Amino acid sequence: MATEVVMPQMGESIAEGTIVRWIKKVGDAVDRDEPLFEISTDKVDAEIPSPGAGVLLEITVKEGETVPVNSVVALIGAAGEKPAAAGSAAAAPVASADGTSEPRASTADAVAVSAPPATQAAPPAEPANNLEARLRTKSSPVVRNIAKEHGIDLGQLNGTGISGRVTKKDILEYVDSGAAAKAAPAAARPAAPAPVKSPFAPGENVRIEPMGIMRKKIGDHMVSSIRTSPHVYSAYEVDFGRIDEIRKRRKAEYEAAGAKLTYTAFIAKATVDTIRQFPFTNASIDGDNIVYKRDINLGIAVALDQGLIVPVIRNADEKNMLGVCRAIQDLSSRARSKQLKPDEVQGGTFTITNPGIFGAVFGLPIISQPQVAILGVGSVDKRVVVVDDMIAIRPMCYFTLGYDHRLIDGADAGRFLQALKERLQDFDESWI
Repeated sequence: MATEVVMPQMGESIAEGTIVRWIKKVGDAVDRDEPLFEISTDKVDAEIPSPGAGVLLEITVKEGETVPVNSVVALIGAAGEKPAAAGSAAAAPVASADGTSEPRASTADAVAVSAPPATQAAPPAEPANNLEARLRTKSSPVVRNIAKEHGIDLGQLNGTGISGRVTKKDILEYVDSGAAAKAAPAAARPAAPAPVKSPFAPGENVRIEPMGIMRKKIGDHMVSSIRTSPHVYSAYEVDFGRIDEIRKRRKAEYEAAGAKLTYTAFIAKATVDTIRQFPFTNASIDGDNIVYKRDINLGIAVALDQGLIVPVIRNADEKNMLGVCRAIQDLSSRARSKQLKPDEVQGGTFTITNPGIFGAVFGLPIISQPQVAILGVGSVDKRVVVVDDMIAIRPMCYFTLGYDHRLIDGADAGRFLQALKERLQDFDESWI
């Protein structure tokens, strides 16, 4: 029996993913956990491993297509099994956007259904009571919303997806062709939008390129967070003198154990201990209820060329300093090489982001929903400060806490930051 390969859920708020690249092609042998395809979401670009060993029998979602999580994107057969020839493919269930399954049409059926071009309306058909018609009308929420907006009957289109399934690309091409406006009844046609003035003057020296998938989805997620949570920020200055001394004294010991003793590790360790003291920072809001999370799953933001990813250290409060160092190093490395697993970028309860590594004095980060707080760490710089009524030069760092004002007030944020500051400035070396 063939193994179904599905679009994984790469985060709690992720509903769909885009196939960026197929690493294997139909007919290739695959091993369990061998990279099979690459996806992009608003949280991560990742190579997805094969759920089983055998032969890649069928690819049902093309490169560039976006489908809901848990949709079947490919089938893997037993070792030595041959991909089905045209006209002989056996029926198999195919996941739809609403979570239901429909039998997969044979290859011959798919050819018959997809004969007309994707951007032309098919001739009037009988009511959707046969297999092909039902498959055609199965589509992603994005496609259905576009169809509704333009008064398009999906049952009258022949798409390029499996068994004529209408993809986002299909329906946008159909709309752009003008056929939708001609076919829709006058009452169903949307009002003509007001002319949009181009932001560029004719002949202006600019370069325009499409926004990447990850960049667009990060933008959507950030806009949604701003709309959801009333953001407020508090900033504290922390003396890193004690941390710097311990780090210089113990970093060789940690390197011998295969770990880097970084400022981020000290901050993570002190943060999880402070979260335990102030559980309101490790919560979420569900309607009129506050959900306090018993597990402290610490997200550590990692900058990539194309965006930002936040891998999660699960049960971070149960790890000692060496464990925290190793977890940060491992997750950061695999994030940059696209080797993270789906459950390693979801379930975070509190996030630390460090714009200071790029020289920023401080930052005002946006909360990662459904969390209620995020810690921004600035650069550690030597500054002139007053210590015990004397002028001194100390390594200083600004911390900013962004928090959801529906749950956390300024006084609460101040208590959290003060406790975190004290833990770092008086760091107990026995903790490491």
